[in-house]
Amino acid sequence: MLDFIKINPEDNVMVALKETNGIPAGHKRAITDIKKGEPIIKYGNPIGYATEDIKADEWVHTHNLKTGLGDILEYNYKPSFKALESKEPGTFKGYRRPDGKAGIRNEIWILPTVGCVNDIAKMVQKEAQQYVSHKVDAISYFAHPYGCSQLGDDHLNTQKVLTGLAKHPNAAGVLVMGLGCENNTIEQFKQMLGAYDENRVKFVICQDEKDEVSVSLEKIKELADYASTFEREDIPTSELIVGLKCGGSDGLSGITANPLVGVFSDRLISEGGSTILTEVPEMFGAETLLMDRCTTKEVFDQTVELINDFKNYFIRYNQEIYENPSPGNKKGGISTLEDKSLGCTQKGGTAPVVSVLKYGEMTKVQGLNLLQSPGNDLVAATALATSGAHIVLFTTGRGTPFGCPVPTVKISTNTDLYERKSNWIDFNAGRLVEGMDMKDVADEFYDYLIKLASGEIQTKTEQNDIRDIAIFKDGVTL
Repeated sequence: MLDFIKINPEDNVMVALKETNGIPAGHKRAITDIKKGEPIIKYGNPIGYATEDIKADEWVHTHNLKTGLGDILEYNYKPSFKALESKEPGTFKGYRRPDGKAGIRNEIWILPTVGCVNDIAKMVQKEAQQYVSHKVDAISYFAHPYGCSQLGDDHLNTQKVLTGLAKHPNAAGVLVMGLGCENNTIEQFKQMLGAYDENRVKFVICQDEKDEVSVSLEKIKELADYASTFEREDIPTSELIVGLKCGGSDGLSGITANPLVGVFSDRLISEGGSTILTEVPEMFGAETLLMDRCTTKEVFDQTVELINDFKNYFIRYNQEIYENPSPGNKKGGISTLEDKSLGCTQKGGTAPVVSVLKYGEMTKVQGLNLLQSPGNDLVAATALATSGAHIVLFTTGRGTPFGCPVPTVKISTNTDLYERKSNWIDFNAGRLVEGMDMKDVADEFYDYLIKLASGEIQTKTEQNDIRDIAIFKDGVTL
């Protein structure tokens, strides 16, 4: 194994693959002398500027490097992209739903409309495990603190997420549980949901029932019977939608796990499938690379709006736009937001950007989509699921146990994490700096995900029954 790796021929720093001469793994070492004020180049792009003279072989990090980013910028559309070569889709074993959509799990989801009934939903979910079978993969509930005392966009965001989950094809059946006096009433929920299959979606208003648990269990039994009518069948990979997310990044994220996910994203898109890239604040500094890949001026304008709206969100709360990376990121070797973003956006591969999705909006265009959502792991992963992702790919150099409503695949950037946290991590991309070829690892990863989509294997979060949702909040709580 090498001590250091140079990512791009234009770079004036290289990354330590293991602690060497006092430079921690994942951190940067200067290749040549760098004068104060000169750019630090990594991934072939500036990640900031030297705050002092740096000698060749010296450690380059937050003590001698600062961001070069500003605030609101003006952008020009300079399209520079190449369409991916189309390939014949593969297949996976999924569930064809009556509305034509495909799911990769046959589950029953319990959705509280308001946080007041979270524990009732928990009681129902616990007692309903008797209906889990070889036909019903899981029965899960999704607790959250919202649904009442919210105004404006916050109220709307809660409705978007819950109705989005209610429509998700991984759920063969859905039980919506309300209290009865909340802002997000069952009637409001139904209006937001639109037309629905009464065999698939059922409702309980707890205040209207003498024994809400028993009534709910009766409805779960009906949903389980309905779910049992579905069988796995061959479905083309062109119908797969995969969310792309990273968290707890380190200096190897942009070298191993994120490029691996990018290769997968390109392959899936070449087969007619779709991927969704989010974490808008972690596009700052690399946004022009995405803008140049927009297929039309309209998509470019939407991307500019996506970026600037999030910058204005920071400004509105008197926060630094570039107050990132996190302490854990810095410990792992990421020095500036440009450093993080240039590594982060590699998850999107090289495909053209075909669409920009609002928070809570369903994916409609096949290809690489950008999604409005913050970088927070739980909020962003929930947003990906709400927009229709069957699977979320989550790259990490630090490790995390969380899971969202859909199978959440943890991909380690380094082998040490994979071996230490085998109860969290599903796939090891760290082998890419240990002599393994990208094509071999990417082929193995693709095969793993097809088996996952086909129900042959489960993620660690599924095995541990870890499923979380978090809803984006920006406003007053009454």
